[in-house]
Amino acid sequence: MQQPVSYEGIVREARRPAGWEPPGPVPPGPEGADDLWPAAGEDLCYLTGHWRVFQRVKGHRYSLDDLATAWFAVTHSDGLPITRHADIGCGIGSVLMMVSWALPQLTSVGVEAQDLSVGLARRSVRYNGATDRITVRHGDLRDPELVPEHGTFDLVTGTPPYIPVGDGVISDKEQCGPCRFELRGGIEDYCLTAARLLAPGGRFYVCQGAAQTRRVELAAEAAGLTILRRRDVVPREGRAALFSLYQMARAEDVPPAPDAVPHAVDPPFIVRDAAGEHTDAYFEIRARMGMPPRRVG
Repeated sequence: MQQPVSYEGIVREARRPAGWEPPGPVPPGPEGADDLWPAAGEDLCYLTGHWRVFQRVKGHRYSLDDLATAWFAVTHSDGLPITRHADIGCGIGSVLMMVSWALPQLTSVGVEAQDLSVGLARRSVRYNGATDRITVRHGDLRDPELVPEHGTFDLVTGTPPYIPVGDGVISDKEQCGPCRFELRGGIEDYCLTAARLLAPGGRFYVCQGAAQTRRVELAAEAAGLTILRRRDVVPREGRAALFSLYQMARAEDVPPAPDAVPHAVDPPFIVRDAAGEHTDAYFEIRARMGMPPRRVG
């Protein structure tokens, strides 16, 4: 692709094993639109398959939380007759696009309050040629009028911030403060929003700090949701879990669980082994989400 004069950012090179070709559609790319090249302070990175994502070099960037949440949702939704997806608090659109890429039958709506992140997400969707099935709405997820299609989404995802205000120093980097600290609400608001959007039989997939299990349980109950399963994510074998993945449903859609077994707890997902090497489980997740099965270089 030829670089226009306005090109000032970074286009990241693909890092792929020899002979490996990513699955999925090839995006149209800039197609003559100068704003679909990274501007100063931005980079254009591979996300999933051939799809790319615009990010701020020193701003909020997609992370393990995003990859794990998208994979968890896709794993439990693959093959089901679902058609509508909402990603609440979608940020730069990483989970929104990973889920949409993996489940191409979906029509997806992302909701994000930060205008900088909304702009990046919308440009990524255009770059990947997915505007016919992915839209990004600018506003607070707590506003019921922002997504008035209540009760129509088969799949809802979210990666809320899980550091309460006052529990640390809020970063002054672009986007980072609201992505980590609960400046516009936390898991309670995400559960309430998901409950409002879910269609009968729909599922909500969300991540939260591993130490906040009881808080998630209370948030789900208050929103009229039932936790169906949890999976802890451990950054390195032998260490404590960093965050947990949850699958939830509307309480009226599932039978009450015995008090002794409130929800299923899957074996922990371990990212690195005791020696610090990525595990086979980690590479299996990457492969399912259209990423190179092994790191190169």
